[in-house]
Amino acid sequence: MRIAIIGGGAVGLLFAHYLNENHEVLVYVRNLPQLQKLRKNGLTIERNGVRSNTRVKACQFSEWKGEEDLTIVAVKQYSIPELAGEILRMNAGKSAFLFLQNGMGHLKWAEMLKADNLFVGSVEHGALKTEPDTVLHTGIGVTKVAALKGDVEFLKKISDSASCYFPFIFVRNHLEMLIQKLIVNSLINPLTAVLRVRNGELLSNKYYYRLFLKLFDEVSAILNIPDKASALSHVKSVCEETGMNRSSMLKDIEEGRETEIDAILGYILKEAEMKKISAPYTESLYCQIKGRERGK
Repeated sequence: MRIAIIGGGAVGLLFAHYLNENHEVLVYVRNLPQLQKLRKNGLTIERNGVRSNTRVKACQFSEWKGEEDLTIVAVKQYSIPELAGEILRMNAGKSAFLFLQNGMGHLKWAEMLKADNLFVGSVEHGALKTEPDTVLHTGIGVTKVAALKGDVEFLKKISDSASCYFPFIFVRNHLEMLIQKLIVNSLINPLTAVLRVRNGELLSNKYYYRLFLKLFDEVSAILNIPDKASALSHVKSVCEETGMNRSSMLKDIEEGRETEIDAILGYILKEAEMKKISAPYTESLYCQIKGRERGK
């Protein structure tokens, strides 16, 4: 299968490495220095302290024409409106698409495309881009995939050939899948970014854990989660499995980049406003993250 990956962040590079083992992968990036490094050095991945390097085809995004069998969109949520607009203007919507964003905002843009097969995914791996051409696979998880339109059987070629370190799980209800991921992101990302701690410290530090539980109660009430015990258990298991990781939002704050806070806690606050539910913990964290973005 010919696969385009739009986005050269940690997730995009992680997918490029593993899918390139059995498919023809083209990575499309906007950053010229990254493009040059990928073309010169190839893509390096480190897993469990062992590094390996592979050659990948790297192109500028302006070269993408939507001619591949599948296009994986691995940019941040805030880049989706512009990207979707470009795809629509190019009339390149007939390719199959897999969107891998946090939050829920990408759904309305994805549904505008004319593709026969539209998928959304939830990535539960730990990944860290340390150089433009290097990604660390810091936590082995799964990628959950659901169909917005079309049949997930289209992706069987990928899942059947996937490495044991990079499994796929197909789920029926895309909203349930994304809300489950939203709960994880709503707790781990903003708390670690504000407290400046690794994921595992949210559980091991009793004071941080109290905040963790208060925020969970608030978010789960706003989202009307029916099985709160199961949802809490899932978030805690992700914290444990990625205990030594620094969240993507913490890294964004440290490196002066825009965060996805609007797509995560911004969405929660809009839901709370519509339902007339008080959200003091969510609002406090949201304002602190936005303040730090502006400070940078």
